[in-house]
Amino acid sequence: MKLLYPTTLRLNRALLSGFPTVTLHAYDAKAPTLPEDLLDAEILVTWANSPANLSFAAQNLKQLRWIQSLAAGPNDVLAAGFDRSRVQVTTGSGLHDRTVAEHALGLLLNAARRFYEMRDWQLRGQWPGHLGGPQPDREPGTFRTLRDARVLIWGYGNIARCLAPHLTALGSVVRGVARSAGVRGGVEVFAEDSLPRLMPETDALVMILPGDASTRHALNRERLALLPRHAWVVNVGRGSSVDEDALYDALEKEEIGGAALDVFEQEPLPEGHKLYGAKNLILSPHAAGGRPQGAEELIVDNLRRFLAQQELRNKL
Repeated sequence: MKLLYPTTLRLNRALLSGFPTVTLHAYDAKAPTLPEDLLDAEILVTWANSPANLSFAAQNLKQLRWIQSLAAGPNDVLAAGFDRSRVQVTTGSGLHDRTVAEHALGLLLNAARRFYEMRDWQLRGQWPGHLGGPQPDREPGTFRTLRDARVLIWGYGNIARCLAPHLTALGSVVRGVARSAGVRGGVEVFAEDSLPRLMPETDALVMILPGDASTRHALNRERLALLPRHAWVVNVGRGSSVDEDALYDALEKEEIGGAALDVFEQEPLPEGHKLYGAKNLILSPHAAGGRPQGAEELIVDNLRRFLAQQELRNKL
């Protein structure tokens, strides 16, 4: 049985040595095709594959039975056209929790402490005196500290559960929004129909929504208008969840305090795109994840389950 793993992943082959019936084969995830001698593979591990590579795999891996994606949301795999009636797909949910949570925290601190603005003044060779010296402490109607800040996390899953304790430790008041309400890890989570009440009470909105038809432009012009003028938007989920034209207009008109985006509807963001010059926008080039942590352990666990014909972890 052949297991194909991408060269975009530094795989410790020793961890997979306990499966005598499985042979490991590296492949170039960016190549438009796969070698002829690998087309009888039954297992495919994917990470940062090109669309052409996945499309070729979908059309030519006739014996494929299982795909282990290392992405939290394997939209690329689902769009490639694999026959889901015979091919199981499992995700990398949980592999990016710490890195994305850390990045979201960094963007929030950048926004609150205005590091981005300090950097702009530095590049001009000027002293930003208005950002230093005596400053009001937790002045109402501002987002200048995470202490006592009202942070609303929209898309309260694994990443949110990892991020929330860090925010709480810094003194933030954290609430969540998900499809169903409840209390998760001590954080009150509301259903999405509570957004009209919650958003006006928000200093920072962190979006960690998946990318599918139900979340497209979830943050639209009407919902942006619900936020206070000082509120920041941070998106580390999927670019499609934000109406970028509406967000740009809100930034230019100073209807919100600012935004920090790690994901975009089109990536890479085209040169000359208007978002590059938007007011109070921190642009991050899809850098929050990119480092699946614990990938080998997940592959090994699911491989054991696959060979034993048991239910796989993170199965779609």
